[in-house]
Amino acid sequence: MRKIINWNEDWYFSKGEKVQPDFSETWMPVTLPHTWNAEDGQDGGNDYWRGTACYAKAFKKPELPEGNRVLLEVQGAAMTAEVFLNGEKLAHHEGGYSTFRVDLTEHLREENILAVTVDNSENDHVYPQKADFTFYGGLYRDVNLIIVPAEHFELTMDGTPGLKITPVIDLSAKSAVVKLEAWSVGGQQVHFSIGDKTAVSAVSYGYACAEITLEDVHLWNGTEDPYLYQAKAILLDDGQEKDTVSLKFGCRKLEFDPQKGFSLNGRSYPLRGVSRHQDKAGVGNALTREDHELDMKFIREIGANTVRLAHYQHAQEFYNLCDEQGILVWAEIPYITMHMPNGRQNTLDQMRELITQCHHHPSIICWGLSNEITASGKVTEDLMENHRELNTLCHQMDPTRPTTMAHAFMLEQEHPLVELADIGSYNLYFGWYLGELEQNDSFFDEYHSRFPDRVMGFSEYGADANPQFHTDLPERGDYSEEFQCVYHEHLLKCIEERPWMWATHVWNLFDFAADGRDEGGKHGVNQKGLVTMDRKLRKDAFYLYKAAWNHKEPFVHLCGSRYVERCGDTTKIKVYSNQRQVTLLVDGREAGTCTGNRIFVFTIPLTEGEHRVEAMASHCSDVMTIRKAEKENPAYSFRQKGDVINWFDKETFCEDCYSLRDTFGTLLANPESAELVNAIMAKARAARGDVAKSTAQNQNLQKMMSGIRMENLLKQAGPALKADDIIGLNQALQKIKKS
Repeated sequence: MRKIINWNEDWYFSKGEKVQPDFSETWMPVTLPHTWNAEDGQDGGNDYWRGTACYAKAFKKPELPEGNRVLLEVQGAAMTAEVFLNGEKLAHHEGGYSTFRVDLTEHLREENILAVTVDNSENDHVYPQKADFTFYGGLYRDVNLIIVPAEHFELTMDGTPGLKITPVIDLSAKSAVVKLEAWSVGGQQVHFSIGDKTAVSAVSYGYACAEITLEDVHLWNGTEDPYLYQAKAILLDDGQEKDTVSLKFGCRKLEFDPQKGFSLNGRSYPLRGVSRHQDKAGVGNALTREDHELDMKFIREIGANTVRLAHYQHAQEFYNLCDEQGILVWAEIPYITMHMPNGRQNTLDQMRELITQCHHHPSIICWGLSNEITASGKVTEDLMENHRELNTLCHQMDPTRPTTMAHAFMLEQEHPLVELADIGSYNLYFGWYLGELEQNDSFFDEYHSRFPDRVMGFSEYGADANPQFHTDLPERGDYSEEFQCVYHEHLLKCIEERPWMWATHVWNLFDFAADGRDEGGKHGVNQKGLVTMDRKLRKDAFYLYKAAWNHKEPFVHLCGSRYVERCGDTTKIKVYSNQRQVTLLVDGREAGTCTGNRIFVFTIPLTEGEHRVEAMASHCSDVMTIRKAEKENPAYSFRQKGDVINWFDKETFCEDCYSLRDTFGTLLANPESAELVNAIMAKARAARGDVAKSTAQNQNLQKMMSGIRMENLLKQAGPALKADDIIGLNQALQKIKKS
């Protein structure tokens, strides 16, 4: 029978391609999971080490019953891996997020040295190569040794679990017909079972198939009742059991409607949730099961019922947790930002492995073809054909789930790429990167009006916030917690007024590493998370969504608890709660009671000294301390004193010449001013990493920016542009006469 041995211990690591390790002093002992970019991939500078490194392990040949096979299982090797046993190359795998297995049997000696080289260096054919996150290198998930009889369920074909489960639900009959398929090496029969129901199928050319009907089926019903069945397959040869596999699965019916949104099991079930990257501060992507479980606790606490697992295949442990907790999943491959003509086969391979390995998860409701693939270039016929092939592959492998795409906000609504997948979604950042918050509303209203028969969602939206920064007057680009709250308050309202959206996903639940970023007072981190990257601090905006989505855990939260020192004679106190009434106490005395929905705002006098502020609602409370300050604490401000520039000297300002008051489009229309503007925009983009740089040639983005005043576009540049840069630009523009 099958035996699985965890092989995470006793590895050695060394940079460089060393297929015959000597275990000299250059080798470092490591325990898996491991990444070599846990530190330099998170510290900024866009200079984390990308190259080839080697993991090696010495081991004795395991004791094997006659005919048994020994396979190596690698659950994640980023990004390209090669496996060598005793110096002989046995396998090559491209794609850093899926499981692959290698048969070692015929190459074993009594004493063995296994070497796995892993390469995350730049190339033109393995995705991802350009995106706003760190491409960690390493053996960052579990490695196992699997011992099976000569007759066993298939292990090497696309990392298959050997068993495929496809339930088809009849809600009116309250039944499900479950199709069970198995692939094997040898064997004569497969005995399938679900509980006490069984079916037997002969093996023909390594394949067996049967159906089992479940009457009075217990549905997998999201977070309310995520009921799981277990299917089991036993491989028989001459009546003897040879191998066994089992998988949990759920029975549910999915429906997507352009007017009604998403339905689960015949009832409206609006999908409202978050996105997640699989990394953590100081750890990189080498997450343990405990790390996955902690992330799921945050998802359940905020009350989300869906998660977008971006931008690649995540660990099986996390899909399992989503199955168990009833969280519906958008699963996708890392076909992102930049189309590579030489990468088509890799997109197909990664999609095939994703579906093969994850088909049984009831939590997964769609397959994501790509993300913002037009961000760094125009749509070519090669890009379109790549997507058509992916779409066809998904439908062939799994006709039960729709395909989807996350489109960059600068992609035209009428573009053929938008309607290529079964359903769609947009990543919009109006009110943060450019434009105004209200443009999110108008964009979706226009889209829904023009294309009422298309199913559309909101796949990304967010604003960066550094918990260090605070202000009474939040505005775009200040990186304060207060503006992140203003932003999400507007977007939550936008979403709730448009119930036809099939799903919405906050970008992001957690801050994550993007080593090319240098903004908002942090190096190498995208700070759009509602929780910090170390999982230690929930930003205030986290509690806004908890107030909207978590209906089971009564709570009250005081915003601005990190904004201790405040100026002025009065100060505003904002409270988030899922209760209907909140009372505020200041120094033990009642300061007011508000009745409302989620957001409660009080204005209180600010007198000398320190004050204890307490919010109470139902049987819950929250407390913070504030104190009056004579002047603003500079540590609270991203824009230090002197950064706010008076662009115009009234005595010298000339309206007949160009200036920062002109729109971006107006300045680009003149060759002289365009040269100046493009130079400073290039400098500003450089602070946001490779993805921002790559958008410079996107014509639709230029069109969207054309109506925005130049001074507003530069507000978010932060430390990338000095005061002298911007004043100098304005002075240079003032020397160019308008025709």
